[in-house]
Amino acid sequence: MSEPATRQAGAVTKKLMFFAGDVHPELAEAVATRLGTQVTPQTAHSFANGERFVRFGRSVRGCDAFVLHAPAPPLNTWLMDQLIMLDALKRASAKRITAVLPFYPYSRQDKKHRGREPISARLVADLLTTAGADRIITIDLHTPQTEGFFGGPVDHLRAQPLLAADLLRHHQDREIAIVAPDSARVRLAETWSVLLGSRPIAFIQRRAALDPAYPAPAQLIGDVAGRLCVIVDDMIDTGTTTAGATRLLLDAGASDVVAVATHGVLSGDAPARLAASGIREVTVTDSLPITEAQRFPQLRVRSVAPLLADAIHEVFTDGSVTSLFSRPASGG
Repeated sequence: MSEPATRQAGAVTKKLMFFAGDVHPELAEAVATRLGTQVTPQTAHSFANGERFVRFGRSVRGCDAFVLHAPAPPLNTWLMDQLIMLDALKRASAKRITAVLPFYPYSRQDKKHRGREPISARLVADLLTTAGADRIITIDLHTPQTEGFFGGPVDHLRAQPLLAADLLRHHQDREIAIVAPDSARVRLAETWSVLLGSRPIAFIQRRAALDPAYPAPAQLIGDVAGRLCVIVDDMIDTGTTTAGATRLLLDAGASDVVAVATHGVLSGDAPARLAASGIREVTVTDSLPITEAQRFPQLRVRSVAPLLADAIHEVFTDGSVTSLFSRPASGG
């Protein structure tokens, strides 16, 4: 897809402008190339005390602005960076502002488990609104209900079709079982089962027990003997759950184990933990930047740039983002 970044709508000419923070330039350039545009030049720096500053190098008055930011570590710094960019666009009279967050920060804090706790995912939505976002584009929220925290439209994109097609290309002839790492991910496992042609599902009780620090045993529900087990989740952070699940599945007779997740957070010792777990491969997307220190032999990365670019194009042209879910994943 490559079209001019302007289009005529009656007597009104719409102008698309694409903006991106400094944290994930590879994804930004890939999205811009597919859109047939460029990342708008900007000046950005930090003051000595850590405060961020952003100024755009071109007029943004009346534009349809799309602001891509991937809140990688340090997450709070980059989240603030995006808020500042949204505020600058609002004050410079951009007509419509869409925050593009491939990974939605604080998405795991979407409800109160006990008293006196925050609902930080709602706070992020409020901050985006206050800063000037009229719309959000994001991929695979931790829980779909998070969409309701934002008062405007939310385009919740799905990376599972892209990842499922990739998995089938490599393991089409294998006997596959989909594994949810806990009961909360059974619904996700059901989605994967459909995408892969009604494969059987297993799930693990007592997710916390997959951490060696917890002595209580985890329990596997479902038959995985002789099958390629596909652990599915929305993100892999420390890798503790995935590594523990891999050991449990191999002990239960699985022929091989792979893990698939949209967001490769891969914090701390996660790469080493996963590399030593006995897992065959781990596939994530580039919704977050993957540094050299985070890479390990079993890691595979798929790009979500085509998905994001197609969604931006549909929003800009007043098309249907939903239509993206009814046709095969393209590109990358």
